[in-house]
Amino acid sequence: MEKYTIRRDIASRKINFSEELNPSQLDVVTYKGGPMLVLAGAGTGKTTTVTYRVAWLIDQGVRPSEILLLTFTNKAAKEMMSRAETLAGGEISSLWGGTFHHIGNTLLRRYAELLGYTKDFTILDRADTNELFDLCKSEIEGSKLTTGYSGGKAYGVAPIPKAAVLSDIYSYVKNTSKTIEDSIAKKYSKLRTSTDDIIAIFKLYEHKKSTLNLMDFDDLLINLKVLLTDFPDVREQLSGRFKHVLVDEYQDTNSVQAEIVYLLSSVHKNIMAVGDDAQAIFSFRGANLDNILNFHNYYPNTKIFRLTYNYRSTPQILNLANAIIRGNRRQYRKDLESSRKDITHEGKPYPLAYLVELSDVEAQAEFVCSKLRDIAEEGGSLSNVSVLYRAHYQSLELQLELTRHGIFYEVRSGMKFFEMAHIKDVMAYLKVVVNPFDEIGWKRILKMIPGVGNKTIEKFWVILTRNQEETPLDALPKLNNSVPQKGRERFRQLLETIEQIKVQKSPSRAIKLITEGGYEQFIYEAYTNAESRLEDIEKMSEYAIKYDSISTFVSDMAIGGDTDEDEETGDSFMGKVVLTSVHQAKGLEWKRVFIIGLNDGQFPLFKSIAAGEEEEERRLFYVAVTRACDELYLCNTQMSNIVGPVKPSRFIDELESRLYQPLEISYGGDNDIF
Repeated sequence: MEKYTIRRDIASRKINFSEELNPSQLDVVTYKGGPMLVLAGAGTGKTTTVTYRVAWLIDQGVRPSEILLLTFTNKAAKEMMSRAETLAGGEISSLWGGTFHHIGNTLLRRYAELLGYTKDFTILDRADTNELFDLCKSEIEGSKLTTGYSGGKAYGVAPIPKAAVLSDIYSYVKNTSKTIEDSIAKKYSKLRTSTDDIIAIFKLYEHKKSTLNLMDFDDLLINLKVLLTDFPDVREQLSGRFKHVLVDEYQDTNSVQAEIVYLLSSVHKNIMAVGDDAQAIFSFRGANLDNILNFHNYYPNTKIFRLTYNYRSTPQILNLANAIIRGNRRQYRKDLESSRKDITHEGKPYPLAYLVELSDVEAQAEFVCSKLRDIAEEGGSLSNVSVLYRAHYQSLELQLELTRHGIFYEVRSGMKFFEMAHIKDVMAYLKVVVNPFDEIGWKRILKMIPGVGNKTIEKFWVILTRNQEETPLDALPKLNNSVPQKGRERFRQLLETIEQIKVQKSPSRAIKLITEGGYEQFIYEAYTNAESRLEDIEKMSEYAIKYDSISTFVSDMAIGGDTDEDEETGDSFMGKVVLTSVHQAKGLEWKRVFIIGLNDGQFPLFKSIAAGEEEEERRLFYVAVTRACDELYLCNTQMSNIVGPVKPSRFIDELESRLYQPLEISYGGDNDIF
């Protein structure tokens, strides 16, 4: 446990719980004990409630060492522990508080021998994990070189994914308790032909960890569950010690974490699970909504509390949010109530939730930029503004438009668009066609071939530039005999793709040819979040439709993607607007929020609807709306560059028109919106 200091001047402060908490919070904080499910709506003071609960328990005579507080992030743990210590008025470093992984590490150090480890086992970080997977992959590939076959398949037919992808699959398997075969079939279907190799690598990875006294992050949870399940005396000892177990963000727990909580609270059954089913948006990470919806089935006599008094948003924004989430069938029903009075204009409630329909994505980007300029000119800080979207690729046009207008921005949903590896990969193909002597582009492309490393690439470049009478583009076929056996098929695809885009004028079509010519499969083998990356590339292809020259597109993207800026000037003058996906925005708030791309197929995503995840998509919309404090702009477009006319999001159609104010947009002579 981490140590926290306390100021002496507040150590003797007596808490007046009834004055410092609202009635709903007070009911939670002073509940006598037993299973508690606290449904804490957005902006309702969840952290305050949890920390006051800790202080109240200590005030009632519970020793800090008898309390276990589980969180999902180190930041949340530090904040709650620090605030609880301040409230309790004394040293509480003996309180068990931290993330699931932190608590797992602490307990496993004490009982490591029972599981075949020594207490000084090493924890693999992400880089270490990938390095070990690389080692296992090399050994499996070495055995394939010797035999020529793997799993009955001819060598070279199914390249093994890179270490980062293997680590991603492994973590998903462990945290969902699914089989490797089922996980690959459901979430990594493009890698099904490599299933036998992946299973072999995972077995070797497990063997090396056990023999080398290593645990990865997932082991800290899996092994803790094994310890509590297979050793009843340890379970009784620990669950007997923890008289009260408090869990933050319970809706985000996976099956392993929920089982750990159940086992650690099995003696006293004083479990306080705090969360919000309406903000359950992380199923792709293995989070299981049923953990919170069926909480009462695991803990009989559960007392359910609802925190609905919101300290963040205006009544208008909350009325909209309440209407959104009513569309879900599987939920605990609750309506948020604002602590803020209605903001009025000339005696009437001032509409602070606006619906904005734009002609296309370029007009959408220009609208946002126009509003940001207005905010800055009125003396507002752009640091208090955020633009939210369902998927990272939806920010492309906006990033380019912000750069064009000199508006500073910060991307929190990932790297800036043209800094992302997969975008650079695709641009490399286009660059070498425009400039056949682009050494950086060629080396990036050649490195995608299985079995080709830095040394081989240097040899390739010598071959490509040996004859001064031909370009590397013309000399490319000369590499055929030098390509390793396992890279021959990918190299054949490269030759074919290059020949196709050489005669292609449309950059949009060229991008599609690159994806279809082996790059899509490469993404699944080389990168995590493959589908999201393919969406980025599809968005770039859609954006490129308006260009009839690859050369012009490459030049414009180089200029538009040049986001070097004077950081000091940007911060001091008007701040930076935050661009982020809704997933990354959870737990945050801004005075003004723009939600863009509110069209069916984009928000909600069609693939999520097809997968039966409409309710989670609606929860995402709810989370997005509840990030706004003062003003909210819901933006959709009438047209798509690819499919033509598009419909507004079904989530907009579900809402009564009284809940928002349509915002009329007019266009000036230079397409300015005002």
